[in-house]
Amino acid sequence: MLVPPRAVVRRDGGLYALERTLRRRGFARVAGADEAGRGACAGPLVVAAAILPPGPRGEVPGLADSKLLTPAARERVYDEVLKRAEAFSVVVVPPGEVDSRGLHRSNIDAMRRSVEQLSVRPDYMLTDGFSVAGLGLPGLAVWKGDRVAACIAAASVLAKVTRDRIMTELHETYPCYDFAQHKGYVTASHAEALALHGPCPEHRMSYANVAAVGRGAGALVPVAVSHNGLVEDEV
Repeated sequence: MLVPPRAVVRRDGGLYALERTLRRRGFARVAGADEAGRGACAGPLVVAAAILPPGPRGEVPGLADSKLLTPAARERVYDEVLKRAEAFSVVVVPPGEVDSRGLHRSNIDAMRRSVEQLSVRPDYMLTDGFSVAGLGLPGLAVWKGDRVAACIAAASVLAKVTRDRIMTELHETYPCYDFAQHKGYVTASHAEALALHGPCPEHRMSYANVAAVGRGAGALVPVAVSHNGLVEDEV
């Protein structure tokens, strides 16, 4: 029996080379999945999946790993992905679920759900960093996949923009933490706010830095904030 030659993807082949190679091997629809918020100690974990069509329509202007793009560029690429993707989905995992199930399990389960929620079934799955079992289709975990495969980069932008918007909205409810600025990641200002106010319901209590400060009584009640930033009333 003749064995087909191994597929070789050149490092300098560009962001779309891996998907083109897989299509030549018979996998017409290649989905990518990625997450945003793994390293944050507040806010949800967000996982997205995307399938880009072949040819020029699937070549998204400005597409790159979401962490390498400015916020304005991410928003532009986000809109382009939504217009061009053959299918996409976004799964939001609240902090309570991350606490109860664990970060890694929550991440893998959300990747699985994001693929299952695609409006068309992919033929092949590419994931960023972690393999996902139980999908009933072939796949590959790609190290730094958002810099290697276009569909993973597209998913990373969808996840990052969605999560950033959520954190900006949460800033209106919990202004003392400045979520709009650091998006729930561990920064000096976030650590100071945690020490002063304690965690709010959007913090992940399973994270050591959050658990260490305990629950602050003043942080548990959302507040309504006026346009000038002053507290108007409790809600």
